[in-house]
Amino acid sequence: MPNTSLWGWGRTAPTLANVVPVRSAADLTAALAAAGPRGVIARGLGRSYGDPAQNAGGTVLDMTGLNRIHSVDADSGRVVVDAGVSLDTLMRAALPFGLWLPVLPGTRQVTIGGAIGADIHGKAHHVVGSFGNHVESLELVTADGRAHTLTPADDLFWATVGGMGLTGVVVRATLVLHHVETAYFTVDTEQIGSLDELMAAQSVDDDKYAETVSWFDAVSTGARFGRGLLMRANHATLDELPPKLRRDPLRFDAPQLLTVPDVFPPGLLNKLTGRLFSELWYRKSPTRHGAIQNITQFLHPLDILGEWNRGYGPRGFLQYQFVVPLERGDVVRGVLERMHAHGQVSALNVLKRFGEGNRAPLSFPRPGWTLCVDIPVNDGLGALCDELDQLVLDAGGRHYLAKESRTTPEAIRRGYPRLDEWRKVRDAADPTGVFTSDMSRRLELTH
Repeated sequence: MPNTSLWGWGRTAPTLANVVPVRSAADLTAALAAAGPRGVIARGLGRSYGDPAQNAGGTVLDMTGLNRIHSVDADSGRVVVDAGVSLDTLMRAALPFGLWLPVLPGTRQVTIGGAIGADIHGKAHHVVGSFGNHVESLELVTADGRAHTLTPADDLFWATVGGMGLTGVVVRATLVLHHVETAYFTVDTEQIGSLDELMAAQSVDDDKYAETVSWFDAVSTGARFGRGLLMRANHATLDELPPKLRRDPLRFDAPQLLTVPDVFPPGLLNKLTGRLFSELWYRKSPTRHGAIQNITQFLHPLDILGEWNRGYGPRGFLQYQFVVPLERGDVVRGVLERMHAHGQVSALNVLKRFGEGNRAPLSFPRPGWTLCVDIPVNDGLGALCDELDQLVLDAGGRHYLAKESRTTPEAIRRGYPRLDEWRKVRDAADPTGVFTSDMSRRLELTH
């Protein structure tokens, strides 16, 4: 499909590329052999917010056709899956065996290949780490068309984990899943009146919970500034379920109620609507302990709405996510204060604490606080983000490549001190620079 317009989940900066469906090894080999001077990049379900799965004037490989689950071993928890399988599809197949994918981001509409390429994390990072920690092996096709089976003993494995598709094409992976008794969580929710109190509460007893996340109000000012909800959960045991749910404890209860139409004007999210949303979101979840919630209620409320990103209008939105060391939690407040000063509004705000990272040079998580805000694209956004970048980088933080859409090569070099180490491994695997993307050119990740 030549001259196909592609964009990220933020719906900004679309570019045209030749999209090639990949359904077999032969399709992939042919596409690599035919790669022109603008190179090739793989694409899954397009849930990266910026441009890592775009390649203006080049080739983009649609990997969603490579979607077979080859095996599920209920005893060991090992599953062998193609790279185009979505987390949603894998969860639906694995749960009847009592198996749970230990790392789930804010949506299940991500492919296995994309999860590896971005080294995605979820609300359980403080306990189980990021996605790459649970990959036992992967099959990578490099620029010369050769397939390599890689394990965590290989440098190329860790360059691929978090490498944003720039080392080659992941075609298959062996994952190790966790065993669970049910598909439900026991959830403790606390309404907390201020940002400082919220962060203090989130710093206590975190290791007692499998999943932890906070939402907070970034719109209201005065006494309500930063009030939020601390939500922490463990996997429910069979005995903890009410009798009605015990009849089918591994039921995958995750409906999509509707698809958001593409009709919303720019500016729908403003201070007025943001305050209204924040008030409703805060009031809907009073302090409560031991509530039973399903996978959608706790982990993926936005998956109820298909194409929810359309709600930001035709100009799209920027998701700004960073991590700073635990001792620099003051940056979270600084970011909110800068947003208020610039008149910028974000209603969907997520705050988490990361545990230890892994060996991947470009993996985003490290011990610290990570904040994610969604801001509609407008004329003043660039100036704000430049200020935020300095706050984050001066505190020893960095940006998440799967969410990033507008920063500079210098910011990435400062945030990822092992970038040259990654480049050395990457360049050895792809010496002629076949794998490239709009992001890799914009951020000068590849030469």
